[in-house]
Amino acid sequence: MVQYRTLRPDELCRELFRGFIRRQVVTKCWRREDGKWVIRDDPFIDDWSEADYRTLVSCLQNTLATGGVVYGAFVDGTLKGFASVEPDFLGSGGQYLDLSSIHVSEDARGSGIGKALFFMAKEWAREKGAKKLYISAHSAVESQAFYQRMGCVEALEYNQRHVDAEPFDCQLECVL
Repeated sequence: MVQYRTLRPDELCRELFRGFIRRQVVTKCWRREDGKWVIRDDPFIDDWSEADYRTLVSCLQNTLATGGVVYGAFVDGTLKGFASVEPDFLGSGGQYLDLSSIHVSEDARGSGIGKALFFMAKEWAREKGAKKLYISAHSAVESQAFYQRMGCVEALEYNQRHVDAEPFDCQLECVL
């Protein structure tokens, strides 16, 4: 049985992620070419190094310290999924809150954890007064299929900071 809860600052450390498997084998990705979205072969394995985990922990700690939220999904006491929403509004009308991360461990994908975490993030953002979630999302076809199932569409307004940080990401929004 999966247990979901809000994470506390004191538990955000590298050890929390010991049973988490980021690995994602990617073969095809969405790319924007000549103003159109196309699927292209772009095989690679996406995984996190120890340095990536240190950065992740620091970013999630900052999310909590600045008033955002981090949710965790646990199976037998081991973290198998997490999602974070930043507290600062984005967009020309302040309509967005940023879903800064949502990840499910490789061994737990397809179990509904991502969907549950996504709905928790949506509810938190709605309660804070956002109209939409903003997502700078991995372009892998499997990742994009998940976001499409969650009701996400291409963002009407791109956040340039996200575009600059991850130029191959798909910039999405989800109405709350």
